Amino acid sequence: MLSPGIVARLSKLKTALVPLAGGWREARVGVTETPSGLDIVIEGAKPKEAALAAFAGEPASLGVARLTCDGESIGPVAAPEIELSGVKVKLSPGAFLQAAGEAEAVMAGLVREGVGDARRIADLFAGLGTFTFALARAAAVDAFEADEAVLEVLAEAWRKTQGLKPVKTFRRDLFRAPLSAKELGAYDAVVFDPPRAGASAQAAMLAKSGVARLVAVSCNPGTLARKLRILVDGGYRIARVVPIDQFLFSPHVEIVAHLER
Repeated sequence: MLSPGIVARLSKLKTALVPLAGGWREARVGVTETPSGLDIVIEGAKPKEAALAAFAGEPASLGVARLTCDGESIGPVAAPEIELSGVKVKLSPGAFLQAAGEAEAVMAGLVREGVGDARRIADLFAGLGTFTFALARAAAVDAFEADEAVLEVLAEAWRKTQGLKPVKTFRRDLFRAPLSAKELGAYDAVVFDPPRAGASAQAAMLAKSGVARLVAVSCNPGTLARKLRILVDGGYRIARVVPIDQFLFSPHVEIVAHLER
């Protein structure tokens, strides 16, 4: 999504960023709006020192908080912060976020409703904690994610925030090593929000588990339908499905589904 803050700066950003791409045939630029300014990530190009030096005086006038080129951050040492369910979280360069803050808030509310009064929850594919912190207002949460750097950010944010229930982080590639039915048995509810490709192996393990409540979040109705088929065949009942149109001007839609045994 393009926020007004990004749109207003697009022309100046293009002028300032094109020299950084140099002679590279293709470069990918990601721009995220944060309370402290724009967080820009450039992939596929290695700017020359002269181009970086020329850009050094631009961030303030462009409202740029940080520029990251092929993994190397340029600018202030402090990482920009965002808020996830009222918790301040340092933004890792290029980290996954929901497309719109308004939609994210609605989704977090639906996720909380879906887990009911669960006291111990597994948050699979947790990322920076999009749903972890919303859940931790009332329940202990185990957050599983493959990216260790992202998990460290999540854990740090939890330690610095008062009023949350315990949150534990676990580095795990859920595509290659999904939680088993036995491991899942320790939880009252499970939330899973996998990448667009889905997570069939984890869905198969969930179908064999005895977890009372599941909340599935997906931006791909096709893969979600296949996961729900697996879960229903495993004995779950679909209690609610809510579409959220957070990808305006595109055919894509976000979906939150509640399942119960």
